[in-house]
Amino acid sequence: MTMDIEKYRNQIRNSSPKFNMVPFIDILFTILIFLVVTSTFQVAEEIDAGGKPEIEGTGGPSEYYLIPVAGLREVIVNGEDMSAFIRNSAIAVHSRVIDEGEIIIKPRENRIIITAPPDLPLDKAVTRPEL
Repeated sequence: MTMDIEKYRNQIRNSSPKFNMVPFIDILFTILIFLVVTSTFQVAEEIDAGGKPEIEGTGGPSEYYLIPVAGLREVIVNGEDMSAFIRNSAIAVHSRVIDEGEIIIKPRENRIIITAPPDLPLDKAVTRPEL
């Protein structure tokens, strides 16, 4: 008895593979339901709109910290223009300003607005970076 191998080869070549999506979707939904049921969700307590972390003291040994902003052209400290202290698109900011003040970086306007503590002189709040 001879087998017609050529007939089977033609059937395989002419047929396209079929993938039944129904069991696949069933498995995905089962996994999704399992993950939702076993997950635990917590409600956020209180969201601080400022986004500033609570810092007890300066974390590093430096008195000034470098804040680089691409194309920085203007630095305003307590309403005063301190742009003369910009060097290589960066400004050095005193650690007390970071701990007690507020820094708003506006990269699209190439500007930094700084609110320093009232007892800190403006020339101490920012300085020219040593690069």
